[in-house]
Amino acid sequence: MTAVNALIDWAAAHQAVLSGLAVLSVITFVGTLIAIPILVIQIPEDHFLPEDRIPISARINHFGLRLLFLVLKNVLGVLFVLAGIAMLVLPGQGLLTILIGIMLMSFPGKYTLERRFIMQKHILKAINRMRARAERPPIRVGGSKERDDGIGEE
Repeated sequence: MTAVNALIDWAAAHQAVLSGLAVLSVITFVGTLIAIPILVIQIPEDHFLPEDRIPISARINHFGLRLLFLVLKNVLGVLFVLAGIAMLVLPGQGLLTILIGIMLMSFPGKYTLERRFIMQKHILKAINRMRARAERPPIRVGGSKERDDGIGEE
């Protein structure tokens, strides 16, 4: 009971912090409701096929611009992953937000991790539903015994 009382006392003493967290949670929730569909429909349909891909950063010739692009992309990716983790317990699309964050970051083994996420049936279905509403072709994952579009028979 002492731990509960200590938590109640802390919450009473830090109402401004809790209010700020509540506002941040609402902003993040609304922001992801807007950003996730936009980002999902921008994913090339063959992004998850196991073929050699050339990263966008490799297409930028100027070193300074490439470095700036990589830093901004990775910072944004980390923010999306952190927001997604928070959304696992708060309102929001946690797993999709984490996937988008991972796709933005650069690290060894990223492609394998992305494929692990996208091969989750409910994630692939959600992504392809968003893409269908935007009249975009479904994400193709290849190497799966399930239908590539992730929509249909269950």
